[in-house]
Amino acid sequence: MFDGLREKLGKFSDDVEEDVETEPEADEEEESDSSEPVDDVPAESETDDQSSTQEQSETEPDDGAEVAPSQDGSDEDAREDDRGIAERAKLFATGKTVIDEDDLQEHLDELELTLLSSDVEMSVAGEILEGVEANLVGETRRRLESTGSLAQDALREALYEVISVGQFDFEARIADDEKPVVIVFTGVNGVGKTTTIAKLARYLEDRGYSSVLANGDTYRAGANEQLGEHAEVLSVPYISHEQGGDPAAVLYDAVEYAEAHDVDVVLGDTAGRLHTSEGLMDQLSKIDRVVDPDMTLFVDEAVAGQDAVTRATEFDDAAEIDGTILTKADTDPQGGAAISIAHVTGKPILFLGTGQGYDHLKRFDPEDVVDQLTLGE
Repeated sequence: MFDGLREKLGKFSDDVEEDVETEPEADEEEESDSSEPVDDVPAESETDDQSSTQEQSETEPDDGAEVAPSQDGSDEDAREDDRGIAERAKLFATGKTVIDEDDLQEHLDELELTLLSSDVEMSVAGEILEGVEANLVGETRRRLESTGSLAQDALREALYEVISVGQFDFEARIADDEKPVVIVFTGVNGVGKTTTIAKLARYLEDRGYSSVLANGDTYRAGANEQLGEHAEVLSVPYISHEQGGDPAAVLYDAVEYAEAHDVDVVLGDTAGRLHTSEGLMDQLSKIDRVVDPDMTLFVDEAVAGQDAVTRATEFDDAAEIDGTILTKADTDPQGGAAISIAHVTGKPILFLGTGQGYDHLKRFDPEDVVDQLTLGE
């Protein structure tokens, strides 16, 4: 998973690490040398200096007068150099950074190209670049365990910041919400939305929750049969209407069924639609008004990259989503959608589809994904 992007990010970390200052002791020695006492000077020189000082005091103004700096500014430059050496040595000692900013900019430019070519949304790429730079040249609050590599840690922290947006405990929310918990699934055609619903039914069953499946996709021929087959295999109840019926009515009936039979969770499918299809998006808004779901989850393919990011934004505008499930994550070599969607929508990625089986649904763990992208774990 994310093999292509992981390799590119690994090259960035290695290249930056090579430019990290590894010899602060030399700087410290220079600073130390500059503060050592000067060897004793001959007595004759001391006498000359004293005479010169005495003559100068007779012609100079009072002590409060300012002495003009050297015209070429060499004294000020020297003081700034001394301060720079001391500060860099101090930063290295505290583990913050000692990397040359010019070298860093070259690496950041390369990282930007890497992210954009891996389908990371532009504003998200910019956020990551800012995070990496801040983590390398300034003080940062560590969330992840250090790897011992300054560059790798800076990248991991920046990635974690953008992909962990809005995370909440899905299982705790199911446990705490009033039953039945109503979850509606949205997304375009062909991204694995119906199969994902079946996978979540199995996921909930494994954790002791009952569910009912509801087919609100009343437009597509064969939709009833597809979700019905999953329900039969999983031995869970299934609610559907005839093709062309009102999707909101189907989901409403499923909620009533769950209330009458003490079912914990309603999992409602909706018609796959393009975010540019105004009529279908209006229908989604109607479902939101009639059923008032506890969660609306957007489903798309991880391999869709920036298209998935755009669609997630549009669906969120039509009927506010609470989170995202990305399918086919096991076949995604880039990871652009996984990195971008949470930050752009402000809503978390909750699950990753990692295969065709009912058990191939994995909770999205931001720290785990960061480790995959940067450590290969």
